[in-house]
Amino acid sequence: MITNTQLPEKFRQIIDKQIEIYKNGRSITQENKLPETSHIPINNPNHWLKIPDVICVFADMIGSTKLSASKHDKSTAGAYQLFSNTIVRLFHELNAPYIDIKGDGVFALFNSDQPNTALASAVTIKTFVNEEFINRIKSKTELDIGLHIAIDQKTLLVRKIGFKRYGDRTDRQNEVWAGRTVNMASKLASITKQNEMLVSDRFFKNLKDDLVLKSCGCPNNEVVDLWKEYDLSDNELFDFDKAYLLESNWCKEHGADFCTRIIELDK
Repeated sequence: MITNTQLPEKFRQIIDKQIEIYKNGRSITQENKLPETSHIPINNPNHWLKIPDVICVFADMIGSTKLSASKHDKSTAGAYQLFSNTIVRLFHELNAPYIDIKGDGVFALFNSDQPNTALASAVTIKTFVNEEFINRIKSKTELDIGLHIAIDQKTLLVRKIGFKRYGDRTDRQNEVWAGRTVNMASKLASITKQNEMLVSDRFFKNLKDDLVLKSCGCPNNEVVDLWKEYDLSDNELFDFDKAYLLESNWCKEHGADFCTRIIELDK
């Protein structure tokens, strides 16, 4: 227990109040879909929402530690802006119900009935990074900056933490997503190499159409399986034993058509 002489009273009062809230327990309301941000609770300090089978697409930069804000401020700022801003807008255009930035990464949450849209967003991001981002950043910085990307799916809890208002500001609050989905997607992304994407087996089981499982046949007019099984049984970081690896991007000839048709599978 914190003593009266260990911390100033104003800090002890904050801690004591939060402990009382903790002691009062939690109430949970289950939602079938990801809520609008304005509907995520903040007023009731004990209330959370529970959403089953949320899909998380997590993307961050490979090699971002090579960028220097002190020595190369303009090129570093440009790399972060091109990477994050583009990905946020792609997620938005693909109707991700929730988008957030986490360090040098961006993640989006999709509902359980959007597995093909979530996959299309990830392949679109892979294509952007490989076709545009890498070469543009290297031409300015001579650095190899790439992409980690992965997808997982599991139940999440959410509420807002912080102040509803602080003076005339509303930015001292944020959504907190409790559960393993975002964390597992982030960890899965961290073990990918450039031009690789990993998805957990619990997400992969939702991909049933040949549009997402097989190639278009280019360049040799030969349709092949796109995914490779990836063993994680010896990796204690994950709460699943198997993932699936994808190395392809949108085909230069058929990509636009495939992307559109894959998104339509969720309608």
